[in-house]
Amino acid sequence: MQDSRLIVALDTSSLEEALEWVERLPQVQWWKVGLELFTAVGPPILQALKERGKRIFLDLKLHDIPRTVGRAVRVAVGHGVDLLTVHAAGGSAMLHSAATAVQGSSCRLLAVTLLTSLGPEQVRRELGIERDPGDYVLQLAQLALEQGLTGLVCSPQEVGRLRQALGPKVLLVTPGIRLGDPEAGDDQRRVCSPATALQAGADYLVVGRPITAAADPLAAWQRFQALVETAG
Repeated sequence: MQDSRLIVALDTSSLEEALEWVERLPQVQWWKVGLELFTAVGPPILQALKERGKRIFLDLKLHDIPRTVGRAVRVAVGHGVDLLTVHAAGGSAMLHSAATAVQGSSCRLLAVTLLTSLGPEQVRRELGIERDPGDYVLQLAQLALEQGLTGLVCSPQEVGRLRQALGPKVLLVTPGIRLGDPEAGDDQRRVCSPATALQAGADYLVVGRPITAAADPLAAWQRFQALVETAG
């Protein structure tokens, strides 16, 4: 089977609900386990996905002192995850520790640049970053690559610039994928459609609630998958 470019997020704190989604969507190859689910149930969700032959994106956004992050990365790699995230804002020493810890494994380490829930005004007013968000994201991306990471998580609105600046080899994973404007209660701000993100250079798209919270999750996934395949 050709590797799917669509990653479905298990946004729940229930192991039973997560596995129900996995059973209802057997066509899905890639599943994202985030902080909520991993905090609630721990490694058993990773084991369950591995037993079902699934690929795992463990999205914990590790951000701590270098020694702690390096040790956490080694533990995560031991669970057989395929993708793992750390925060690029942790700095060069932390990123280097994480990159060293993943060496010799098949896991690819992704640096999170700027959360898709943050809009430009929040970045300026709350984080005190006066620079354009795109410039800031590019700086963090370059820092991560210099420390040995080979992939990035970025919003759809930065993916094109990163692809152009960093070339074809870096792995770009893009959340914030929607078919329309964010709905009420949706905390994603920097969003776009599947086709736009892929044409800009994204390798993988992460979609959660638009699929798992749909009245018919399988039909919703098929709709997204068709758009991904059409976009090439």
